[in-house]
Amino acid sequence: MDAPRILVAGLSGGGGKTLLSVGLTAAWVRRGRRVAPFKKGPDYIDAAWLGRAAGRPCRNLDLFLMSRDTILDSFARASSGAEVSVIEGNRGLYDGSDAQGTFSSAELAKLLEVPVVLVLDATKRTRTAAALVLGCQRLDPDVPIRAVVLNRTAGARHVRVLKEAIEDVCEVPVVGAFPKLPHDSFPERHLGLVPPDEATDVGSAVEDAARAVEEHVDLDRLWGMAAGAPPVRHVAPARATSEASSALSVRVGVFRDAAFQFYYPENLEALERAGARLVPISPLGDRSLPDVDALYIGGGFPETLADALSSNGSFRNSVRDAVEHGLSVYAECGGAVYLGEELVMGERHHPMSGAVPATYAFGERPNGHGYSILETAAPNPFFPVGTSLRGHEFHYTFLTSATTERVTYAFDVRKGHGFDGRRDGLCYRNTLASYTHVHALGTSHWAPALVRAAARHQATAELAATPAGRGKRT
Repeated sequence: MDAPRILVAGLSGGGGKTLLSVGLTAAWVRRGRRVAPFKKGPDYIDAAWLGRAAGRPCRNLDLFLMSRDTILDSFARASSGAEVSVIEGNRGLYDGSDAQGTFSSAELAKLLEVPVVLVLDATKRTRTAAALVLGCQRLDPDVPIRAVVLNRTAGARHVRVLKEAIEDVCEVPVVGAFPKLPHDSFPERHLGLVPPDEATDVGSAVEDAARAVEEHVDLDRLWGMAAGAPPVRHVAPARATSEASSALSVRVGVFRDAAFQFYYPENLEALERAGARLVPISPLGDRSLPDVDALYIGGGFPETLADALSSNGSFRNSVRDAVEHGLSVYAECGGAVYLGEELVMGERHHPMSGAVPATYAFGERPNGHGYSILETAAPNPFFPVGTSLRGHEFHYTFLTSATTERVTYAFDVRKGHGFDGRRDGLCYRNTLASYTHVHALGTSHWAPALVRAAARHQATAELAATPAGRGKRT
């Protein structure tokens, strides 16, 4: 299939990839182009900004979480109907979880045969910039580095010297140069950028990035590079039949607000394919839990909105009561924290839902950061013993205590940290709370398992509502 595309890479995190990726996406949208956004790696926040700029969901492409064929299929499906695809890399071009860069942006670029635009922070350097670009070219000549964009330049003379050195030594064009911008449209905090759901003016931030690209980058030249990408070599695999019965129809509540916002579009779509009707829920604004057959609580920022979450006591109580009555709940990271009894931040103790007998605290450094591999080691509401899961974790919170006679741990940690370096997946009644985020395209059994759990709860609730069921309960 023809798929004009471009990948924005850098030499490290914080070098300007998001500025260029979001700005490029928004600038092309302003010109009437249909842009399909993608984020390399498991990142939620950069993906959210790209989605806002494009006006359509951003998809993640990750060589650790997904097979190569799955990535090709996902890219082909998500880019269908778009005029161009913009892929933002992560970290440095060759960075990954091993010395070989097996899961790097460079490997993704080779798989998709996508032209790479290298963003280079020019702070306090001139000819050395050419050495950095040359090193990226020489490390793997199969990586298609086609252009360079400079960032944080210090004036016209600085740009001229940099451009001359890079184009002379590396024979790759410099197609843009951002100056040191007066303010940062995308401020950072402990997990990276502030997400758009919490930003004070999302529209202005995206517009600022678009204007910066329009003023300082050769958009037409980048469009030509994207259009010159070769056709994607892709044979669509047969879609696996859903493990859930097509007759299933269950209500799965999903926490969606500023406190809980980390969801892959594919996860929500997989739940719907498996038979779920998704019910959006806000623990910040709703007064009680609606009538649902299961809950999916993704990650987010309970630590930054702890006061607001704690103050909604009626909702917290309704979640606790639902868990006690057997509601099936699958929670990831921030969702796991919310299910606990309290979150301690410094001297302050913030009550959470109290649904699971566990307490958490917030630390100054990450307690888990990177890819994870889990092996299901104990009975739980969702996965058979022996099931392996691949995912990722990034959290500053940590478990401080759990009532061990009332909870169990579903997973042994083979890679990553989890709760204590050895275990993850806290289980209580029909609830499983994990620090690991999974992606439905790499963990295909996840969504059907959640829907089956919801169906079991639905059947139990329906039986309890009958005269015979009420008689059995008395």
